[in-house]
Amino acid sequence: MTASDGLDYTPAELDRDATFYVAGHRGLVGSAIVRKLEAEGFTNVVGKTSAELDLKNREAVFDYLGEVKPRYVVLAAAKVGGILANSTYPVDFLSDNIRIQTNVLDAALANDVERVAFLGSSCIYPKLADQPIREDSLLTGHLEPTNDAYAIAKIAGILQTQAVRRQYGLPWISAMPTNLYGPNDNFSPTGSHVLPALIRRYDEASTSGAGSVTNWGTGTPRREFLHSDDMADAVLHLMEHYDGPEQVNVGTGSDVTIREIAETIASVTGFGGETEWDTTKPDGTPQKLLDVSKLAEAGWTAKISLEEGLQRTVAWYRDNVEALRQ
Repeated sequence: MTASDGLDYTPAELDRDATFYVAGHRGLVGSAIVRKLEAEGFTNVVGKTSAELDLKNREAVFDYLGEVKPRYVVLAAAKVGGILANSTYPVDFLSDNIRIQTNVLDAALANDVERVAFLGSSCIYPKLADQPIREDSLLTGHLEPTNDAYAIAKIAGILQTQAVRRQYGLPWISAMPTNLYGPNDNFSPTGSHVLPALIRRYDEASTSGAGSVTNWGTGTPRREFLHSDDMADAVLHLMEHYDGPEQVNVGTGSDVTIREIAETIASVTGFGGETEWDTTKPDGTPQKLLDVSKLAEAGWTAKISLEEGLQRTVAWYRDNVEALRQ
């Protein structure tokens, strides 16, 4: 399929009866997208667990997309983790993510998928990028060393999406979310991102009656957080309203310090002890706040406040703690 087919690729409401493949449909973002699509009336949303389909297996990915023939694809599958995991296993984060992305995007192209949304991460931007970070900051400086392998993989996905647009004229897009949280997050004590790690740490301390909690770093870095349900809403909105080669930042446009988010989570979980900070551990990037002007121009803004989102996420965590990934 190419632009020369004479088809109209102007962004418009997606066909609710078309096959819609969500890669990574059980994860934090993918599961939120499935909930959103089903709530919006999509009748044929498909996906496979990693046990059913290894996205690193190129032949298996081509076979699956050839079988289901999706009209739309959201690529939300990825190997993800926090500072510790990224620093410890850079080969895994680079190799696994490049293979996942390349396989899904190549198979989507081979099977004439009309509309693809590739999802990345705000870590693609330089460590010392001007704040808030604009989309045109991409590839203008050095990356944060603690997650550079993951960032390079995601940058490769953006460039592949742009290359498909240039070579084949297809309206594929990329969206770069800020720090996400919500149901089906990874709450592992060693592999999770900062917010779910803090939720687990403070909830366990609250339950056990511990007198103190120790967090990494100084607590001074500033971070922006977006609930996964808001992210899912933004992805569908972009697929129906945006068509451009540049990736689109997806966030709230406001941030808080890690110390402030820790205090809020302590309050929500009912922890009444002391919070200590291990300053021998790394802080990561000093600030990561996205410029969401392009997203606003496309007609979308975040709806779920941080306090509301945290209350909902802590409640979900407590309801599902026994079944969570450890």
